[in-house]
Amino acid sequence: MFESEYRQIGAKIMYFRKLKKYTQEKLAFRASISASYLSRIERGVYKKGLPVSTLMKIAKALDIEVSVIFEK
Repeated sequence: MFESEYRQIGAKIMYFRKLKKYTQEKLAFRASISASYLSRIERGVYKKGLPVSTLMKIAKALDIEVSVIFEK
């Protein structure tokens, strides 16, 4: 239903992760999620909705405001 939006969110997270020179493993560790889950988020590949709490953890780990993830 929101496939393109999920891909955009994932691409934004990947952009900031690479800007910080973090590996997926490092960002996942900092956000207290698994690296495989982060990989699915970055690719926009997941069946259920993405919890806001997860996005907040990722944003905090990247030292950005969560609202930045939603900007186009």
